[in-house]
Amino acid sequence: MDKKQIDRINELARKKKAEGLTEAEAAEQAVLRQQYINEWRENMRAMLDGVVIQRPDGTTEPLKKKAPTVKH
Repeated sequence: MDKKQIDRINELARKKKAEGLTEAEAAEQAVLRQQYINEWRENMRAMLDGVVIQRPDGTTEPLKKKAPTVKH
């Protein structure tokens, strides 16, 4: 996401607080926010995929995904 898009997100957020948004602006804001969140998640996944755990004995292994927990 480029700086122009982030600036637009911030501009719409300020306008929403000050005077409210039109339906078109609210839709644009939702799309931009979703794009931002998706890119943030992709970047975080890429960063976590590069994490390696080093054990006290010197061995290394990649970080594993946590198994989902079941709530009762």
